[in-house]
Amino acid sequence: MIRSRCLSALFASLTMAVAFLAAPAPAAAAVSFTSTGVNQNGGHCLDLPGGSSAGGTQLRAFACDSGAHQSLGFAPVAGTSDTYTITTRSGQCVDVHGASTADNATIIQWPCHGGTNQRWRLVPVSGGDKTFNLVSAGSGKCVTPSGGSPASNTGLVQLPCSAANGRVWRLPGFTGGTNPNTFTNPIAQRGPDPWMTYHDGHYYLATTTWNSTITMRKSRTLAGLATATEQVLFNLTRPNGAGTMWAPEFHLLDGPNGKRWYFYYTAGREPFDLGTQRIHVLESAGPDPMGPYTFKADLLDPAQDNTWELDPGILQLNGKLYLLGTFYNGSQPMFIRPLSNPWTASGTRRILSTPTYGWETVGGAVNEGAEVLQRNGKTFIIYSASHCSTPDYKLGMLTYNGGDPLSSSSWTKSPNPVFQRSDADGVYGPGHNGFFKSPDGTEDWMVYHANNSASGGCDMNRSTRAQKFTWNADGTPNFGTPVGLGVPLTAPSGE
Repeated sequence: MIRSRCLSALFASLTMAVAFLAAPAPAAAAVSFTSTGVNQNGGHCLDLPGGSSAGGTQLRAFACDSGAHQSLGFAPVAGTSDTYTITTRSGQCVDVHGASTADNATIIQWPCHGGTNQRWRLVPVSGGDKTFNLVSAGSGKCVTPSGGSPASNTGLVQLPCSAANGRVWRLPGFTGGTNPNTFTNPIAQRGPDPWMTYHDGHYYLATTTWNSTITMRKSRTLAGLATATEQVLFNLTRPNGAGTMWAPEFHLLDGPNGKRWYFYYTAGREPFDLGTQRIHVLESAGPDPMGPYTFKADLLDPAQDNTWELDPGILQLNGKLYLLGTFYNGSQPMFIRPLSNPWTASGTRRILSTPTYGWETVGGAVNEGAEVLQRNGKTFIIYSASHCSTPDYKLGMLTYNGGDPLSSSSWTKSPNPVFQRSDADGVYGPGHNGFFKSPDGTEDWMVYHANNSASGGCDMNRSTRAQKFTWNADGTPNFGTPVGLGVPLTAPSGE
């Protein structure tokens, strides 16, 4: 929940590269390939403004759109194993302006001439999947958005090399790199409150936008989500929420015209006004998760629409449908409300879980982001606890014992968290998760957001991560430890 989120340059010496980059392994043998370049500090693509053919045009980091002006050609330099010339759509070469060795010299396109300021080494960033510093053979400095900015439409310059995100670029088309059946986190650089499913050959991912648009990206592979285009599915307008779309989920449910996708989200009736935040739902016109969608209903409580409600979740149990969420009554308990159909309440909310354990009250007493996990006749609710502004945001678990799902006595809360921060792996505040199956249906996976710094908060800088989980002998889930960014993971079975 939200409250408040390279082209590299290297001097001719390999010793300098080792000093800057902590001795990564050399790149694979040079082979020609075509690729976009995705900056890992903002998720924007290396871009030729307007597809310009003018020599001297400064290149930039810009929102990825799969256009030809973001397609780069990499050709190996004869006699080298990791050095390339890089050409833009216009056929000109990526160039350090004036062959400068100074900080902040601009990165431009210029007619190809073979000089060292047009030669780039691909120096892998340790642990990354097709992530590199692209290193100028002439200046020994790394290409980065000016100032290391994560903002779109930022001009590219050269600065001293490091493994910081502003200097790191992912080249998804790189040939000869990491096994294609692997991926690394994050799969969305700015992706709080993620929800994902695998359906009909594609992964579909939606995350908080914190604006008036609802967006989704899709890809045939998990790794491909990192560079997939964000497509706008719906634009919010008053009175049904505007300015603050967050905590999205989409479920394939039975409706009057057969199965449809129902897209649930939280939004306020005025931008950034927490008090007016409510749960709303859209309905798809057909079987495609990408829509089109139409507004269906405000999912308001029929008797207690007197406080904000957040973080919608859907429970299907014993042939009945329920809405899960959180509200405010001095703390943030989790509620459950019966539904007569995917967009209509049939009763008022009931408190399902109240934050009482110490690990649920760090920075604020919170139970939110309830997500359902079912296997072998067992039903669990995995929820987020403590305040998202702390690195101790984490996951807890309720287990259904039978009886009336609307009664808190039908559920048992685990006394300890089931997924939490890992300082050793640099993962802080992991939470607001979801679950999905591998393409062949044999593996269980979770998607969640986290920060890569203990000082991270409830903002758009939380990134989307995914990892496989297993099951204990007693039938409970074992989520393990969150994996650090850049660690290669085997892709879901069936890709």
